This record gives sequence, structure tokens and C-alpha cells, in this order.
Amino acid sequence: MNPNPKPDVRPANPRFSSGPCAKRPGWSVSGLGDAFVGRSHRHAIGKARLREVIERTRAQLSIPDGHLIGIVPGSETGAMEMALWSLLGARGVDVLSWENFGDTWAKDVRDHLKLDDVRVLEAPYGELPDLSAVDFDRDVVFCWNGTTSGVCVPDGDWIAAGRDGLTLCDATSAVFAMDLAWDKLDVATWSWQKVMGGEGGHGMLVLSPRAVERLQNYTPPWPLPKVFRLIQGGKLNAEVFEGVTINTPSMLCVEDALDSLKWIESVGGAKGMMARTDANYAVLEAWVEASSWAGFLAQDPASRSHTSVCLSVTDPWLETQDDGFKAGLGKRLAALLDGEDAAYDIPSYRSAPSGLRIWAGATVETADLEALLPWLDWAWATLKAEGEENG
Repeated sequence: MNPNPKPDVRPANPRFSSGPCAKRPGWSVSGLGDAFVGRSHRHAIGKARLREVIERTRAQLSIPDGHLIGIVPGSETGAMEMALWSLLGARGVDVLSWENFGDTWAKDVRDHLKLDDVRVLEAPYGELPDLSAVDFDRDVVFCWNGTTSGVCVPDGDWIAAGRDGLTLCDATSAVFAMDLAWDKLDVATWSWQKVMGGEGGHGMLVLSPRAVERLQNYTPPWPLPKVFRLIQGGKLNAEVFEGVTINTPSMLCVEDALDSLKWIESVGGAKGMMARTDANYAVLEAWVEASSWAGFLAQDPASRSHTSVCLSVTDPWLETQDDGFKAGLGKRLAALLDGEDAAYDIPSYRSAPSGLRIWAGATVETADLEALLPWLDWAWATLKAEGEENG
């Protein structure tokens, strides 16, 4: 018999997915009534809406005036691939890989671009590579936040200010939640569907003056598809950074991004978003510290993500069980919670160690996380009781 009965209170919003993430509190599709739909995005009004996304993004994130900001196709993946294929090859490359997406960029650079001089600095899930081993005479590709492992870089202090190479940063799950060192990022990419709680399909691309110089003075030896081309006639296509997108954007998604950015301003901008995220993480941290069965996948608090919080089952009892019981444990826990409408979409990422992954970004209400915690205990007690009964 399960000694832990079902809790009486469910989260008001059980959406704890790590992407697409919860919409902002109070969001309604009715708020998108002014979307510039059924019209050309190249009309003056369409371009103005796109330009407004760029301007509000710069203001809320305090991105330096000398950096260019563009809206590009393909979400975070499209933005990062555009940067890799457009900029790399001029010098050797260091790629940091400690989870799924870092591994993806490493494979792209090594196996698809087929660059000769590539070093992959690796670490297992839950850990960071040795940041002191990075060579900033080379181009450096890394994720600020490893969404699938719950491990992030602690800050930007490890990045050399006087570097010769470029830094290319996958900043999704970090932008609007972590304090990024914009002066040390030559390329930063992210998507609207993470911390902003926006819709997928569109990516943000930020280029420093050093990255722009590389674009203008280096031509990659491989062909670039149209959606990657930032150079036209040997010159930078400046319109991309003024609200004229390479291909047709969804103006409904653009309107939703504006809705998110206006809400971000109302909660205190990036600093307010970070404070909300930190408050959410503190709830999970206190619960883990008191838990008899759950722990963080990321062991070092200094590099533990406050957005994509990855949990492992640490109950010593689990070690007495066979591999059949252990297999897919995170998915089974998540399925129990989903079935009770207590938490949606929280199993660990498919390539990560089995466990749970709970989004704690700023669009999640702290009260919902507090309501979730008893349900986590209930789910584990339920599975453990089943194991004991069948064991």
C-alpha cells in the first residue's frame, strides 16, 4: 500500500516542460488580437513589429549598441547552425560538450563541416569540461546552459577578454535567466520558446563587431543555403538586423514575442526575470536538500542550472532493484504525474540519465512549484511501493 496519499492541491499551471516552456502568467491567445496576420511582413507595419522585437530585446538585455541583433529562421538550432556554417573554418576550433546540444554542435563542426583542426572538450552529464583548458586563440563553441543536463557555466570570467578567436554561444535557456557577459560573446543565439515563454520556429542571433568583421573578410569554402546567407554581394546583409527577415516569419509568433517582451519589462526586465528564476530554483533546492530519494544531476552548485533543473533518484533502496525496474524510471515517474495533471512533460531528455527535468524559468509561478513538490514525493512513493510489492 502506498504510504504517501495523493496531495490535495495541484499546481494551478502544471506546465513544467523545458521547451516549449510555460507561457507568461496571465497569458491568453486573445492578447494576440493585433497580430499583423494575412499581410506581408515586408509592409512597413510588419517590418516595424519585427524591428520592435529587436529593439525591446536589446533594451531588456542591455546588449551593447555595437552588437547586431537579428531574427532568423529555425529557432535556436537554425540560429546556431547559421553561425557555425557562416563563421567557422578560419582557424582551429574548440567545442565544449557536456550534454546533448554541445554534442550536437561538436558533431556538426567535426563531422559535417569536416574541419581538420577541431578539439572537443568533453565531460559527462552532470559535470563541466575543464574550462581552463580552452584555447581562445581558437574559435570556441559552447552552450551557456546545458538544457539537457542542468549544468551551466558559472559566469563569463573564464572567457579571455583579449582573445583572437571568436566565441560562439548557444545561449538558449540562459538568456533572460542568467547574467551573460555580452562583451565576451561574439555570437549568441537563442529562441523565443524558452525563458520568454514564446512560440517556437524563430531564432535570435547576436553578432559582435568582431563576428561581423569575420563575416565580411572570410568566405567559407562550402556552399551556404539561402536561409544561412548573411552576406550579399560581398557585403553584410544589414537588413536582417533591421527587421527584414531572410524568409517569411510567423507574424502571430512575432506578436507573441512582443507580448512576452512587454511582460518582461513589467517584471523588471532581465534582472526581474533572473530574480523570479532564482526564487523558483530556491524552492527546488530546499526540497532536494530535505529529500530522502532525489538529488541534482549537477553536483556542483556553482554550475547548476536554475532553469532546466535535472533530478536523479538517489534512494539507496534503488540499488537493490534489478535493471528492469530501473529502466525508464524517469519516464514512469513523469507518466504518473502527467496522469494526475500534476506536471506535464518532465522526464529527463532522451539522451540524458534517467530522471526528471523541471523547468523553473521566470514564466513559472513559484506557488506552482511549491504545489508540485508533494506530488513528486507521491510519485516516487507509488513506484517504490510497486517495486517492493513485486520484489
